[in-house]
Amino acid sequence: MNKMKLKKGDTVLVIAGKDKGKTGEIIKSFPQESKVLVSGVNEVKKHQKPSRASEGGIVVKSMPIHISNVSFYDKKAEKASRVGYKTLDNGEKKRFAKKTGEIIG
Repeated sequence: MNKMKLKKGDTVLVIAGKDKGKTGEIIKSFPQESKVLVSGVNEVKKHQKPSRASEGGIVVKSMPIHISNVSFYDKKAEKASRVGYKTLDNGEKKRFAKKTGEIIG
């Protein structure tokens, strides 16, 4: 299992699958399965039975997408970019976008 370079809160671009070209923010990550939950991407309709807590009907729900199908979205270049690591002069290890060299978060 590889270390995931994308984190919760990152904006990503979908590069493969039915939602190719869409962008969204990572809501949750699942490192054991190498998947991420992205807002507005890979949405499915689930038929839900009514219960005391919730009303029944068709609920639209986002499902996890594999990490290999998303790429970090660099807002400066407005393109997908790979993520690398840099050690700064003060010894801090930071992530950076390889396309522009800009430090992430």
